[in-house]
Amino acid sequence: MKKSIALTLLIAGALGAAASAHADPRARFIAANCSYCHGPDGHSRGAVPSLAGLESKYFVDQMKAFRDGSRPGTVMQKHAMGYTEAEYELMGKWFAAHK
Repeated sequence: MKKSIALTLLIAGALGAAASAHADPRARFIAANCSYCHGPDGHSRGAVPSLAGLESKYFVDQMKAFRDGSRPGTVMQKHAMGYTEAEYELMGKWFAAHK
């Protein structure tokens, strides 16, 4: 009985995290721009790193680093400059919810 309650709470928590990441409908569309290189929902199938499952803060920090040039990249600096910090947050939550 205790195990089933714990499992239910665990599943409910995971669904709640995923639902909050999708609360803003723009998140899906903004994150879709990354799919050409990073794969559908951030699941890369090649040499480009996957974004799925990254912690939101890490994602946001990396986007800021690309934008200010402290992290080198081939095209990421241009991409990072096209988004606001609020949009970084939306994308970070989106990718964190897609493990």
